[in-house]
This record gives sequence, structure tokens and C-alpha cells, in this order.
Amino acid sequence: MIKLITESTEYLQSKGFKNPEVGIILGTGLGQLINEIEIIAEASYNHIPNFPTATVEFHKGKLIYGILEGKKVVVMQGRFHVYEGYSLQDVTFPVRIMEKLGIKTLLVSNAAGAVNLDFKKGELMLIDDHINLQGSSPLAFKGVSELGERFTDMSAPYDADINSKFENIAKENNITLHKGVYTSVVGPQLETRAEYRMLKIMGTDAVGMSTVPEIIVANHLKLKVAAVSVLTDECDPENLRPVDISEIIAMAEKAEPNMITLFKELIKNL
Repeated sequence: MIKLITESTEYLQSKGFKNPEVGIILGTGLGQLINEIEIIAEASYNHIPNFPTATVEFHKGKLIYGILEGKKVVVMQGRFHVYEGYSLQDVTFPVRIMEKLGIKTLLVSNAAGAVNLDFKKGELMLIDDHINLQGSSPLAFKGVSELGERFTDMSAPYDADINSKFENIAKENNITLHKGVYTSVVGPQLETRAEYRMLKIMGTDAVGMSTVPEIIVANHLKLKVAAVSVLTDECDPENLRPVDISEIIAMAEKAEPNMITLFKELIKNL
């Protein structure tokens, strides 16, 4: 793993990726933040040694380096999922590369379903804690202790200071920002009525198919971490209707300007 990380990092450094401070992972339908960045360098995933390749049609496949609100950032335009057939080590490999390039903070976005019925589609949720239902851990491999503490503490995986800043920014900009628990499942199928009931009993506020593996690895690497979900549908088991994935993407795009405001203002204040 160390050899693979070194090869990928050296390739990106040769392409001009120099000492980024903040890493950003853009989720489904949330690619427009790229337009706010003064791009210095970019690399397609399929050109980066040892990198997985995005296979989901609405996920781009580029790593972008540039300046956002005066800070050097490296941005994943498109992420990887277990449901694409990747291992959890594949899914989280880019986080290890971003840390090796120099990031100290990781910001993550995703699209999620609102299990908490007080939350409405089109609104945002700040992730305060999470439940991992992906069946394994991205740290469950031989040699992980060479990269960090095997038994990584997860008592506070999301940075309280960054979360507080996000909440203040939302208040100042009249953005509805809930706070809650995100549960990550494998997918790609959506949940049954019984599964939504189970998730609610477990204390889930929003459910999705990403983010938690990256958060675990970021904590393993001792990065400061924060994550925000765009709520794209309402998961009411008593009134469940078939969901059209194009509607989910459209809802993510509708909420995207608020997400961009949060991320830009936060980075300005880091």
C-alpha cells in the first residue's frame, strides 16, 4: 500500500499538485463548486497510477488542484462506491493520496435520503455522527498499522469547530442546515419500507451509500473532517413511492448553490 500511495503522490506532484491545505469530495449532483475554483492542475483518474476509475455515469472522474477563497484545495470531482464493485480500500485510496499531498482538512458532500421526516428534500444536513452498515471497515487489511493507528478512535469523527462554523455560516445566509446522524449502506438498490423503519429505530436521520469509509480513513490519518448531505428525497415507509434517480440528481442540483455557499465561506474562514 505504501508503495502504491507513493507512486500516485509522486505522479500528482509532477503534474503540479503542490501542498494543498484542504481536500474536498464532491457527491452526486454537486459538481458546480469546480466553477468557483481557480484551477492550476487537473488529472483524470484513469491517468493517475493505481487510482480506481469512476464508473457511475453522473460522477465525473477528475482530481482538480487550485485556489478557492485564497486556499490551495484538491477536489475529487466524482467519488468511488462499494456498489461499483470496489473494495473499501479502493474507495478510500484517494483520501490517503490527498493526505500525502499535504491536506490537513477534509470536507465531504453527498446526496442522501431523509429518514427523519422533520427534514425535507432540498434541505441540507450537517453530519454530526454516523452508523456504518457497509459490512466492513476500510482499515481491515494487513499492514494498516504502518499507515496509522489500527484501532482508530471514533468517539468524535466530525470536527466540532468546523461544524460550529458551518452552523454559523448557514444562519448568516438563511440556509436551512439540520444536524443529524448519517447511515451508510452498500446499495445500489434503495431501501425497502422495512429497512427505512429499521434505520429510523437505529437513530438514522439520513441514509446514503458513501462518505463513512472516507471519514474513517480521514480519522485514521488524523485529518480534521466535516461532511454535509443534500437531502434529495423523503423516506417515509408509510407513504413510499418509487424513486427516480434523475429526480434525486435534479434535487441535488437545486440545493447545490446553498452547499457552495457553505463550503466557500467555510474555506475562507479556515
